[in-house]
Amino acid sequence: MRYIAQFSRVLVGIVFIFSGLIKLNDPVGTEIKLEEYFDVFATDFVWSAGFWHSLVPYALFISVFMCALEVILGVALLVSYRLKFTSWVLLAMVIYFAFLTFYSAYYNKVTDCGCFGETIKLKPWTSFWKDIILMFFILIILWQRKIFSQPKTGWIVGLTTVLCVVLGIYAIRHLPPYDGLPYAVGQNIQNNMKPSEALKFKYIYEKNGEKVELETMPTDTSYHFKELITLNQDAAKAKITDYNIWKDGDSTDYKAESFTGNKLMIIVPVISKVDFSNISKIRDLANSLNGSAVTVWLLSSSSDEEVNNFRHSHQLAFPQLSADIKVLKTISRSSPGIWLLKDGTVKGKWSHNDTPTKDEVLEKLK
Repeated sequence: MRYIAQFSRVLVGIVFIFSGLIKLNDPVGTEIKLEEYFDVFATDFVWSAGFWHSLVPYALFISVFMCALEVILGVALLVSYRLKFTSWVLLAMVIYFAFLTFYSAYYNKVTDCGCFGETIKLKPWTSFWKDIILMFFILIILWQRKIFSQPKTGWIVGLTTVLCVVLGIYAIRHLPPYDGLPYAVGQNIQNNMKPSEALKFKYIYEKNGEKVELETMPTDTSYHFKELITLNQDAAKAKITDYNIWKDGDSTDYKAESFTGNKLMIIVPVISKVDFSNISKIRDLANSLNGSAVTVWLLSSSSDEEVNNFRHSHQLAFPQLSADIKVLKTISRSSPGIWLLKDGTVKGKWSHNDTPTKDEVLEKLK
């Protein structure tokens, strides 16, 4: 039993560290997922809608806290720091996660639980059973906790806490250190809009009263078709399915145009939530690119009136276009964010806190 308990401690610790670090790398992505859960609960539990809506302004803080807590608890488990307290908190967290994933799976509410951020997408049922397995191992740790030595490792946990906070703040102020999204630097948007692989099918036929599974359609007319099953529907799905750019009342295909030449896009998902601290730097960058081979666009999901007021008040003399809010939040975790394309390939991506110069933009396009 000692070896099983040791295995449980190491396994649970590694899983929580891995899960926490992936999400802490992109706390804004976790914030978006939390807001999705809050919206679902506000709709399904109308009597508590006010409570869930009140959490939305604090979603980013909750995101950093929860992600950091996962890493800290995982490290505490590995170094055997206050095992009783650590194990109980871990058990409470995994019960909470199991409830979320079960609710998502059973009622088909949030199809991607966000347990491992955007890097590894798990179906709710898969994530639920993952939580149940973790719960089993945590119960073993609680049961056998007295067999573990408990050295003075508080300084390791304290250092982990500081590093987690630093990582979270960095990812918010700048961009995720690792960008695993299909809009990352080096990605070609048009290629990511194509199926990832060819669809594979299984054909169900009936012959002589028995069901027969075939990989291809038979030429024998004695087979009677019953069902067509797609074997790799999820795997074959395009990485990008909802990318589009438009302007109301304008018939121009701006999506297609975004794949030609050099486009510098200022990403502002929602005008009311924009950070104004570096607007002047963005304006100076756009003005410096006048007459160059780079076209500057402003992309937002807000109304034309809101965007026009925003542009006029900050003297942003470049075209405004519309895009879906979810797409814009996926493209850039910063608001405003700066996104550079060359013939549909992402050449640069910056937070407004790292607004590049004209020379830096042109260097990326070489």
